Amino acid sequence: MSSLFTFLLVVQALVAAAMIGVILMQKSEGGGLGVGGSPAGLLSARGAADFLTRATTVLASLFVGLSILLAALASVGGAGGSTIDTSLSKSAQPSSGAPTSSLTGPAQNAPAEAAPASDDPLAAAAAAASQSAPAPAEAPAKK
Repeated sequence: MSSLFTFLLVVQALVAAAMIGVILMQKSEGGGLGVGGSPAGLLSARGAADFLTRATTVLASLFVGLSILLAALASVGGAGGSTIDTSLSKSAQPSSGAPTSSLTGPAQNAPAEAAPASDDPLAAAAAAASQSAPAPAEAPAKK
């Protein structure tokens, strides 16, 4: 499946490059490749504009179709080999010992009070911070 994806990706890059070239050949006024030649033919102003317009339509349709196909292949191919990081899930938390914080280091040997059970992941951190915060020192009285 990977070689098919790579092949289609290369084809899409070629289609994109061709579409860029065709779009840049067009004049903004619709003149196109109207450089010389007979009045009736591919290199006339009308013949070139018709050809370049049709080529742009075909290449744009092909580009959009390939984009949808590549997205479908990527979603099918990526689902089997992906792993979900569960390091932050509730089941991955350590069940024994005092909680540690990477910002403050290991917890002190002070007795830990049980935090209220809630679904808020920051509630436990706020409770631990309020317990370990030192009391503010009183300012000396001025005379």
